[in-house]
Amino acid sequence: MALKKRSFSLSGHRTSVALEQEFWEIVEAEARRANLSLAAFVSRIDKARGPRPLASALRLAALAAARAGT
Repeated sequence: MALKKRSFSLSGHRTSVALEQEFWEIVEAEARRANLSLAAFVSRIDKARGPRPLASALRLAALAAARAGT
């Protein structure tokens, strides 16, 4: 399964994140549900992730959303 890479400016630094398309679809839906741009939603996850890699934090956020049925 191919990864899809997206680039963001987080805390003043450019970074790229590669996730499977299925995870991006859930992350994008959660951003819309939160009434945030994708970049703002990713920034929110980034600020709360602690030492976990951003890609892992985004996958876990998508998993939590899927489990919650949102």
